[in-house]
Amino acid sequence: MPFWTFFGLQKGNATTSWPKSDEPTGQEGMLGMPRFRPELCGSECNACASICPTQAITVEKSKSGEDRLRVDYGRCVVCQLCVEACPSEAAFRSSDWAFGTRERGDLVLGEHADVAAGRQHERVAPDGFRRSLHIRHVDAGSCNGCESELQALNNPFYNLHRLGIFFTPSPRFADLLLVTGPVTYAMHEPLRSAYAAMPGPRWVMAVGTCAVSGGIASGGYACGNGLEGVLPVEVYLPGCPPNPAAIMEALLMFLGRVPPRIRGGRFAD
Repeated sequence: MPFWTFFGLQKGNATTSWPKSDEPTGQEGMLGMPRFRPELCGSECNACASICPTQAITVEKSKSGEDRLRVDYGRCVVCQLCVEACPSEAAFRSSDWAFGTRERGDLVLGEHADVAAGRQHERVAPDGFRRSLHIRHVDAGSCNGCESELQALNNPFYNLHRLGIFFTPSPRFADLLLVTGPVTYAMHEPLRSAYAAMPGPRWVMAVGTCAVSGGIASGGYACGNGLEGVLPVEVYLPGCPPNPAAIMEALLMFLGRVPPRIRGGRFAD
């Protein structure tokens, strides 16, 4: 008997049943996206905004003329510098994963958040795609951090195939184009060609802060602002990088099999 066959029989099933059950996700205790309590911000304090490397945090004037914190999670690279710089614990650490949304505006915590929070996300994949989805992945200039997490989706623990979700080497068999990286100018045409080769209906998912907004490379000589203006995006998943469980959850959210965890920049506690 081959060694790995014996090892498998001895250890049993290694695959988690999450998200169907409350079994471990493999991400317990991991440092996640920072959270914010704008009501604790001090007057005229911009410590977090001044230190943010991607301008994900800004301080703007509200309609009443008061300073108001605005956080764009779509630009957050999870560096935690804002948490370290905040003198009032308005920014604090959490173990929350990156979160997928259908609307880019839902990644922004600011003055419009209360309005956005009341909006219902009714758009999901058609019924024929709820239980089966084929994905074509394209690296558009990534550092390979997101690719490392994507590879874990097919390991025995996560086993993405059990959910009816598969990666395909050809866009001609794909339902969803999954893009990572800041989308360099050199990759614009290959991305458009891959998208054009996909049969309809077809969708695009931006995975990682770089694909959502350009991330740390945004506005550089080689790239713009992620997928903005290049392809129509249906699912946004920030994070640097988003972990495997976060990617799985975003895919299931797109399929309408789990609800979104964030609206108007606020977590659905």
